[in-house]
Amino acid sequence: MINRRLMLGTTLAAGSAILAGGARAQSWKSKYPELVLAVVPAENASGVTDRYAPFVEYLSKELGTKVTLRVANDYAAVIEGQRNGTIHIAGYGPAAYARAVVTGVKVEPFCTTVNGDGTLGYYSVFYVRADSPYKTLEDLKGKNLGLVDPNSASGNNVPRFLLNKLKINPDSYFAHVTYAGSHENAVIALQQKTVDVAANWWNSDDDSNLTRMVAKGLAKKEDFRIITKSDLIPNSPFAYPADLPADLKAAIAKAFQEAPTKAKAAFDKLSDGKDREFKPVDAKYYEGVVELIKFVDSLRKQKS
Repeated sequence: MINRRLMLGTTLAAGSAILAGGARAQSWKSKYPELVLAVVPAENASGVTDRYAPFVEYLSKELGTKVTLRVANDYAAVIEGQRNGTIHIAGYGPAAYARAVVTGVKVEPFCTTVNGDGTLGYYSVFYVRADSPYKTLEDLKGKNLGLVDPNSASGNNVPRFLLNKLKINPDSYFAHVTYAGSHENAVIALQQKTVDVAANWWNSDDDSNLTRMVAKGLAKKEDFRIITKSDLIPNSPFAYPADLPADLKAAIAKAFQEAPTKAKAAFDKLSDGKDREFKPVDAKYYEGVVELIKFVDSLRKQKS
């Protein structure tokens, strides 16, 4: 009798735990019948949609709820979407994430990508046209500079930091400073001679925004030349709002980490097969970028 009671009690307890776990899972699904994934616009809208569609389909299947891709008009739209709770998963640039933190958005980075060579960062470069006479940034005084977005790390904040080290104030040194809106548009502006030098992201000689544009027939690699390269910048984070339920956060992070094996084709499409995996990260990993953004802000205040 005692054994039967013990067995019955154990069975009921186990059943209750399973039901409780299922109830917790259902509780976030009832509150979040749809999750929105938004990414900063490194390329044109159709390019982002094509790149992310299989991955969004994978996430929907893994999480058991609808995941919708939102192609943001600019970096600030992603930040504000997480501030107001309409974006649940954000693919930031490191500077855009830092801007969110500096402006009080309660957001938590949970993973970043690992490059094919195992590194966890990328670079900001200044491109000029290969047929131009320019060899250094000092050669470009009075010319036109193309940046990407005020909240881009490699397309604005790191370039401004590099220029400051050379004692160059871009707003007075160059004839015009133009924000192109995306990395692709910055290269196109240089291609069309709207600007004479353009900032962009670069991982390696065969992995950059330029090589992706070459693969899509939008540019020729030999038409451009790098004149300056930054120190390593931490790879871009994916982040969710801090107030999401803990079990939903865990489910999202798990889905990302398992993507390279469970949905290899979808994962590979995100980087044209250049990335190795997702790696867990936290806010500490981006503390240096947050400090960089504060520094760039201080430069603007000094010159205003």
